[in-house]
This record gives sequence, structure tokens and C-alpha cells, in this order.
Amino acid sequence: MELDQIFKWLYDTAPGLAIRENESLFPWIESLHVLAITLVVGSIAIVDLRLIGMASLDRALTRLTKEVLPVTWIAFSVAVISGVLLFISNAVSYAHNIYFQLKMLAMLLAGANMLFFHFVVGRDIANWGASAATTPRQARLAGYGSLILWTCIVAFGRWIGFTLKPHMGG
Repeated sequence: MELDQIFKWLYDTAPGLAIRENESLFPWIESLHVLAITLVVGSIAIVDLRLIGMASLDRALTRLTKEVLPVTWIAFSVAVISGVLLFISNAVSYAHNIYFQLKMLAMLLAGANMLFFHFVVGRDIANWGASAATTPRQARLAGYGSLILWTCIVAFGRWIGFTLKPHMGG
């Protein structure tokens, strides 16, 4: 089965139709998505700014991540669910939108950056201490990379709405 056939099938599902045809459903889901993304980016930025030595310098990264990451994961889950619902409402058009594609690529890269940080750079995070001076160079690079990627994700997400051409069935 071709990808476009899968996107067309998603578009034709009952939830896709309901979201498309109900005047208030799409805006409510979109609002929830934006709020969730705000929490995701804000909570990630707290950790990233600590990694690069610009904030929370008096707090150990282990403590900071332990406090912030549960919020990040809950908000990310809500963002994914609401994002999927938005996607199925116009799957064919979203899939062919360059800004949607760039957003997905940036999310993939942000995920790879996170995995690299948690499983390679941050393996010995407990030994870094509370001082920003003890944050390794690779950790600072991961923080800068994360900030850049999440800024791109938000920007690409905004541009999707301005460039999306509605799919007209068929």
C-alpha cells in the first residue's frame, strides 16, 4: 500500500471527518496541541538552559531533570495525540506540506539529540555537580542543539497553517 493511500484512508476515517466538519472541534484540538507544545518546549528549555549554563546554576541537573521530565513527557503525550488528530483531519495535505515534513524531521532530530544526551553524554550526570562549570562540552552542545531544534519545530508548526492547501477528497 502506498503512503498516499494510507493518508487518504486516515482522511476518510470517522474521526477525520468529524474533526473536519465540526466547526469547533479542530480549533479546540489545535488549542490543546499548542498548549501542550508550549509545556513541552518550556520544560525542555529549562533543562537546556541549565545545560548551557544560563539558568538554574544552583541546581544539580539530576534534580532538575527528575522534577521537569515528568511534565515534559505528559505534555509530549498530549501533543502527540492532539497532533495525530489534527493530522488525520487533512492527512493528504499535511503529508505533502514542506513545513509539516520539516517539522517531522526536526522532531526526529530532537529525539535523536535527546537519546544521545541521555544514553551517551548524560550517563554520568550525577558526577557533574551543581556548578555550570562542570557541564561537559557535549552536554552544552546537546542543549544548544535541542533549543535550536525545538525552536524550528514551533516555527515549522506555525508555517503549516499558513501554507496548507486543503485536500478535497477523491
